[in-house]
Amino acid sequence: MLVPFETLPDSARIWIYQSNRTFTDAELAEIRKDMEAFLTQWTAHGSDLKAGFELPYKRFIVLGLDQEHTGASGCSIDASVHFIQALETKYQVSLLDRMNVSYKQGPHIAYKPLDEFRKMAKSRAVSGKTVVFNNLVATKLDYEEYWEVPASESWHNRFF
Repeated sequence: MLVPFETLPDSARIWIYQSNRTFTDAELAEIRKDMEAFLTQWTAHGSDLKAGFELPYKRFIVLGLDQEHTGASGCSIDASVHFIQALETKYQVSLLDRMNVSYKQGPHIAYKPLDEFRKMAKSRAVSGKTVVFNNLVATKLDYEEYWEVPASESWHNRFF
C-alpha cells in the first residue's frame, strides 16, 4: 500500500540507496512511476505493506516501511532488493554498493569510493565538518535527524 512518505511514523524502517550519479528529470519521473507500481503491490505473506518513498537530491532512493502496520518478511525484503537491482540495470547505475561515500561539496553531491574518501580525509581535502550522508540510519526519525550530518558525527569520523 503506497502512502505519502511524510505520513509514515517516526519508527518506520528506512532503506537508503545512493546512486553513483545524479538522475535526470526524465529518469526521476520514471523511477517515481516504478516505485509507485512496486509499493502498490508490495506485500509480506499476503498482507499489504504500508510504504512510501522519497528521491532526495536526484541522487538517493529512500524507502520507508511502517512496520507497526505490517512488518517486512525475508521474502518482501528480497523482493525490494530485486526491484532495486532492476533499477540498477534499467538506469545503468550503482545503488547497492555500500563501499562508497556521498557528501556535500558546496551545492553539489560528491560520490567517492570509501578508500578515496579516506585518503581525502588524510590529506585534509575533507574534514570532520564536511556534511556526509549516513545511509546506515534505520528509522524515519533517524533519517530526518541524522542522515545529513558532519562527518565527525557519523561513522565517517574514524577517518579524521
